[in-house]
Amino acid sequence: MNPEVPQNSPAPGPQIAGILQIAIPVRDIARATAFYRDALGLRFLFAAPNMAFFDCAGVRLYLDANGAYQSAGPNQFIYFRTADIHAQPFALKAKNVVIHREPHVIARMPGSEIWLMWIRDSEGNLLALMEERKAAAV
Repeated sequence: MNPEVPQNSPAPGPQIAGILQIAIPVRDIARATAFYRDALGLRFLFAAPNMAFFDCAGVRLYLDANGAYQSAGPNQFIYFRTADIHAQPFALKAKNVVIHREPHVIARMPGSEIWLMWIRDSEGNLLALMEERKAAAV
């Protein structure tokens, strides 16, 4: 550890300014495109051979059917923000989305709670929906 570099300061090097794009490996680009567009309601941006791109609140979501899924292994989890997690199971089930785990509290903090639910996309990837809400009055 270098005593001249404060621990709460970024290390010298490239400056990261946020996330531009997240890739999800998929097997069937048409099926996955329909899921993310129709079931999750993400705004479709554009397509290229074996690829589809969506806008997710300023982060580009890239569906990749170029064979990367075969060597990528299990996906990293993506946590989508939602404003009303309790409405999600009804809306998603109506679109035949597989609910892996219903909404539940994962953390309670002073004044707020973090709620989480898990779903499966059309390719079997596990996705999370998360809401941070004011704690219920007791």
